[in-house]
This record gives sequence, structure tokens and C-alpha cells, in this order.
Amino acid sequence: MNEHGIEELIGTLYEMVQDAKSVPFSGDKCSVERERVLDLLDEISNQLPGELKQAKTIVDSRAELITSAKREAETILKDAKAQARQLVSQEAVYNEAKTQANEMVRAAQEKIKELKQVTNDYVDDSLRRTEEAVAEALSEIRDSRAKFRGLVNPQAPKQNTAIIEDV
Repeated sequence: MNEHGIEELIGTLYEMVQDAKSVPFSGDKCSVERERVLDLLDEISNQLPGELKQAKTIVDSRAELITSAKREAETILKDAKAQARQLVSQEAVYNEAKTQANEMVRAAQEKIKELKQVTNDYVDDSLRRTEEAVAEALSEIRDSRAKFRGLVNPQAPKQNTAIIEDV
């Protein structure tokens, strides 16, 4: 089966149910191709780990950004300290260097703080969107599976399943 997105696969399942022929004398029940439905559900299940992997990649990217910002701050701090040591011999120049170093450290700390906030906001938003997509897909899979079970075994007691209505 071709590689499709989860949303597209779920859409295909909905279309199959909507386009399915009614079972004679059954009212709102219909008949679908079992193997095709099972194949679509398998493909959806196989793609879910990919969605989770994408969320992990986002978290890893955040960690890399923070590490990079720390390295940059450390480099700035080292440069500032080296510059300050070279200027020790002249008191006025030394004081100026110390002030600049402190400003650079403060600027670096502010940059780290800003980068952390931007990164955290980005990661949180990305994880929220991924979580919503995965939750929606899972809910749709459960609904489709419950509807499918109702079609396959209409005599079984219904456990929190919705009846597929003619569309």
C-alpha cells in the first residue's frame, strides 16, 4: 500500500464507510471490504511511531539550541576574560574592559534566556500540535475500529460503540 498521511488514511476509511452499500433489511448497516479496512488500519498504526519520533526530534532540536547558546555564551565570556587580562596593566583601560565583559556576560545571559524562552515556546507548541494530531488520529481509529466491529459482529454486545448511519 502506498505511503499516505494518517489524516488521508482516516479520510479514506470514512469514504469507504460513506460509500459502502447498505446491507439489505438492516437499516443503517453497511458492508465494507474487510481486508482493505484492515490494511488501512495497519498503515495508520505503523505511522503513529513516526509522529512520535517527530516529536522527539523537536525536543532534541531544542536541546541542541540550548547547548549551542551555552557554548556561544561561554565563548563570549572567555573572550571577555582574555580581553580583560590583556588590559590589566592600565587601570582605566582595565576598568573599561571589566565593564564591557560584564555587559557581554549580561547580554549573553539575556540571549540564553531569550533563546530558551523562544525554544520552549516552539517546542511546546510543536508538541501540543503533535499531541492533538495523534490524539485525533487515535480517536478516529478507535471510532473506526468500533464501527468495524459492529459491522463484523453485529450480534456482540455493544461496548461504547457508535452505529454507522447511512450517509
